[in-house]
Amino acid sequence: MYSGKYLRVLVICLLVWPLAAAEDEQDSATEIVRKADQLLRGITQVSTYTMQVIRPDWQRTMRFKFWSEGTEKAFILVLAPAKEKGVTFLKLKNEMWNYIPKINRTIKIPPSMMMQSWMGSDFTNDDLVKESNMVTDYTHTLLGREELLGFETYKIELRPKPEAAIVWDRIVEWIRVDDYVPLKAEYYNERGERIRTMLFGDIRQMGGRLIPTRFELIEEKKSGHKTVLILEDVVFDQPIPKQVFTKAFLRRAR
Repeated sequence: MYSGKYLRVLVICLLVWPLAAAEDEQDSATEIVRKADQLLRGITQVSTYTMQVIRPDWQRTMRFKFWSEGTEKAFILVLAPAKEKGVTFLKLKNEMWNYIPKINRTIKIPPSMMMQSWMGSDFTNDDLVKESNMVTDYTHTLLGREELLGFETYKIELRPKPEAAIVWDRIVEWIRVDDYVPLKAEYYNERGERIRTMLFGDIRQMGGRLIPTRFELIEEKKSGHKTVLILEDVVFDQPIPKQVFTKAFLRRAR
């Protein structure tokens, strides 16, 4: 029979073990999201994208070049179409500016507009320059494993931290177990409605790593509305000239 001393130790172990297990699961989910985020982001990134905005009765195509350094610096230069060529965007920490050549004016984009459409697409300003951070602005819960598109995936729920200014009530993401490649993400509002779905596809070697090169963002509440982002080329983890992430470069970028 157990003595009183050993019974106390046993009770303490039974109480503490579930808490420790929950913490380990939380750490595991966060680490999975961190690896998936780093796979797509890199320490630095210089890339070129084609964007197709698709609507029920029309389509339009754009091209742009993108620079980023960590999570706090990003720069975008629109390459086409001709009428928007030379439009630029700069993000430094929590601030963002937009230069419009036609009116020769630089405009500061307020935080309230970070969730507004970027260049008429289904992507937001926040999506493109990643003001919100999938790793630090959310708590992560591993919901389990699921098969998706023939692959075993981690199914993870992300909920914004109270201090994070994020419009989504939660995000559910599917990440491949073998290599941390994201395959799908669903975005929900506070009423539990799925507002949009992101599909990651055309996974191939590019920039020295295996990554998705096609990103399809579907608006669930707007039939026939979606935007497809195609990664043309990318270079990761190479130094970027400091001048790129300056307001002066908004007017000089070519």
